[in-house]
Amino acid sequence: MKASKPTGKRPKPLNAGEKSPATGLRQRKQRQTRERLKRSAMALFLERGFEATTIDDIATAADMSRRSFFHYFASKEDVVAAWQEDAAAALVAEILARPAEESMLTAAENAIAAAVKRIDPTEAAAMSRLKRDNPALQARDQLKYEKLERALADGLAQRSGRKSDRLKARLVAMIATGAMRVGGESWLSEGTRDKPEAFVKRTFDAIRAILE
Repeated sequence: MKASKPTGKRPKPLNAGEKSPATGLRQRKQRQTRERLKRSAMALFLERGFEATTIDDIATAADMSRRSFFHYFASKEDVVAAWQEDAAAALVAEILARPAEESMLTAAENAIAAAVKRIDPTEAAAMSRLKRDNPALQARDQLKYEKLERALADGLAQRSGRKSDRLKARLVAMIATGAMRVGGESWLSEGTRDKPEAFVKRTFDAIRAILE
């Protein structure tokens, strides 16, 4: 009796750089787990304070083990840094989406205004107080602004596409980053009465008045 021939088709070979369905699913699950940890940690930080929240607390809130936490973050400070980096990536995406006819400064202003619209003012104020009261987070905050400035400069330069605009992109990124820092501090000191996007406009109006 002859052996029957296999009827199934061979899996299609992957092209260079193409991911298998299993790899894509695994990476998606890892992103979801990381996001769950981040959300759980930030909620606890805002509720209890940074120092009072332990890594065990975060892991428990995210329904995972302490060991699993360290697969994604090396410390509590890294969770806050990840939250800030995600916000920076969203801001750069907003800049790249701005219309080509906008100047660099206007594109930066509108991108920041669009980004802050998605921020909960109460949560943003609580997070700023959290960073202000913790020296380790203050140091990370300084690093955040340095990274943000570089990311904005790269985004503005990419949006322009002209090598001759790289210096201009760096200068606008420096101005925009300073506007976010000083404007954010002023917004908090005034009691967060204005909507964040309205305060962005006031800050950039002040910048233009100085540059004129």
